[in-house]
Formats: sequence, C-alpha cells, structure tokens
Amino acid sequence: MSRWLAPLLPGPQHWVMHDRDAHLLDVAAAHLSSVAADGAAVTVETRHSDITRLEPGDLAGASLITASALLDLITGDELAGLAAVCAGAACPLLLTLSVVGQVSLIPRDPLDRRVADAFDAHQRRATERGRLLGPDAVGFAVEEFGRRGAEVLVRASPWRLGASDADLAAGWLIGWVDAACEQQPELAADTDAYRRRRLAQAGAGRLAVTVDHEDLLVLW
Repeated sequence: MSRWLAPLLPGPQHWVMHDRDAHLLDVAAAHLSSVAADGAAVTVETRHSDITRLEPGDLAGASLITASALLDLITGDELAGLAAVCAGAACPLLLTLSVVGQVSLIPRDPLDRRVADAFDAHQRRATERGRLLGPDAVGFAVEEFGRRGAEVLVRASPWRLGASDADLAAGWLIGWVDAACEQQPELAADTDAYRRRRLAQAGAGRLAVTVDHEDLLVLW
C-alpha cells in the first residue's frame, strides 16, 4: 500500500507499518517510496504487532489508515474490534483486495467449480481465533462500519492475469489448489492432473484468470 499510495499523495509523509511478521515489515520498509507526489520526503517506522489487537494510541495522529488483503483473513470479532479502534481515529480508512468468492479461469475445466468451492470453504474455516470471514468479509465490514456511523464506498478490484502474467498465474494457481486440498484432502487425487494441466496452460500463455476482489473506502 505504501509503494502505491505514497507517490500519489502530497507530503511530507510518515508511515507507521504494523505487522506480526517481522520479515514482511523489513521488506515493506525497504521498498517504500522516498518521495511524495509533491517531492516532499516520505519516512517510515515499523511496529511488530498484531493488527487485530491495536489500541487507540497506536493510531494517534493518523490521517489515513490502510491495509491490503486483510479483511478475509480475520474473524468477525477481530473486525469488530478493528472497526472500533478505527472509529476512534476518525480518519479515512482504505481496505483493499478482499476476496468475494468469484474466480474465473479460461479455458474452463470441469474441476474448476469443485476447487473453487473447497477454496471458499478454506477461507471460511474455523481457527483457534474463530471462524474466518473469507468471502463474507466485505458484507460484514460494510455493516460493521455503517453501524458505527461511517459512509462505506465499495468498488470492484479484480485481478486479471493473462499471458504476460504467466509466473504470477502459476504461483496463484498452486496456492489456490493447495488451500482447496487442505480443506478437502479427498480432492488431492483428482487435482494432481488438474494442477499439471493448468500449469502447462499458464506456461504456454494460454491461461487467463480473473479473481474478483472488492475495495472499501470508509469515511467518518
């Protein structure tokens, strides 16, 4: 988010990055743009923390809160807690790339639907933290933030991977099928040939993938 937004916004800017993965924090900080849209400086600090357990003081002074690929990976209780903290900060909140349970592959294959359904079930799986929101996250978030008096704008943000994205499409496909088989181990026997077939299509530039996501802008 910082690589994309920092060069589009005027400065000076100071980004505070939260993640419970210290390695990802290091990567994010190393690749941050150092110049804002108007040439002002961009600085960064990292905080090794769990974003679902933020306290009001963690957001003190914030003028924008943003996260990517987050909502579908947390529980309803975690989202409610995050909404409460962000409501206290009362600044714009941009949450991008939440899956909505729609995937399209061309050419089509008879196993596509089974894998997609198993993947969606994996996204909604029960964990020690509770049941993950998965494809239901956007609807839950709209209701939760709306209940707290916010205006919530939702826009489609699909991934479209074609011949020029063959490596990314292959990486996505492997993760997609692995998650489906983790949720439904009986799929493994059927998906071995499916995986090889789809990876060959991706490598030949003949696989097109659309993964639907939605972005939310929350305004107080």
